Amino acid sequence: MSLLQAILLGIVQGLTEFIPISSTAHLVLASRVMSLTLTPQQLTASIAVIQLGTLIAVLAYFTGDIWKISVAFVRDHVAIVSGRNKGAGLSHDAWLGWLVIIGSIPVAVVGLLFKKQIEGTFTKNLWVIATMMVVIAVFLGVAELVSKKTRNMQELGLKDALVVGFAQCLALIPGSSRSGSTIMGGLLVAETRETAARFSFLLSIPAIAASGLLEMKEALHRLPEGSLATLAVGTVVSGIVGYASIWFLLRFLKTHTTGVFIGYRLIVGGAILIMLFSGRISAL
Repeated sequence: MSLLQAILLGIVQGLTEFIPISSTAHLVLASRVMSLTLTPQQLTASIAVIQLGTLIAVLAYFTGDIWKISVAFVRDHVAIVSGRNKGAGLSHDAWLGWLVIIGSIPVAVVGLLFKKQIEGTFTKNLWVIATMMVVIAVFLGVAELVSKKTRNMQELGLKDALVVGFAQCLALIPGSSRSGSTIMGGLLVAETRETAARFSFLLSIPAIAASGLLEMKEALHRLPEGSLATLAVGTVVSGIVGYASIWFLLRFLKTHTTGVFIGYRLIVGGAILIMLFSGRISAL
């Protein structure tokens, strides 16, 4: 992988990780266009390493929120254990910490159970990618239509963690989109679009960190010599672009629906399916 290719992959990753159009789909397509000579396992490892840039982006963007949640989580639990809580229960920020933990369990379990499939050719198959681009577009559209969109961050509860957490499992199927699946889940439990996106981003932190760090270890053995240096550049680029993407989406969803992303997914997914059916491109 050349330096330019790593930079381009970083840009694609940063743009598509948080915007609900599927980062995996676009990274696989980008790798095809650039004719990267990587095995499916090497491509998976490269994507996971570059994803660490978007982890840095979400950590940087939500530094204040993460600090408040962490401090409240420790403070409230120490108060409960020491008996100083006096039945006051957990604060909203401490409870939000539990919701992120609970919401991260489903994807962790499913990810470990299907680790081999996720790293193999299944996740690079354009039939799967194109189909899920369309399927999630339809589901997201339904969620937009039926959602009351009335609940904010202060009203999040166990139902939100479970619904959005299980929705995040769909992101393990290529073409689904982590943000697309989790925003869809948030809308289905009546969260506002901005709340659904914000909770989606907080919930992405453990998932991206786990997959990226796990693959980083394996990438050292799988990738060709010299790849990590160029991947490091791609990771930095993905972080910068990812930060801008978070900023854009949170502001965009304050006044707009996800309709433009739904339409984009339908067009791209449909176009890939047409080319597959016509034999113009191969699935792998």
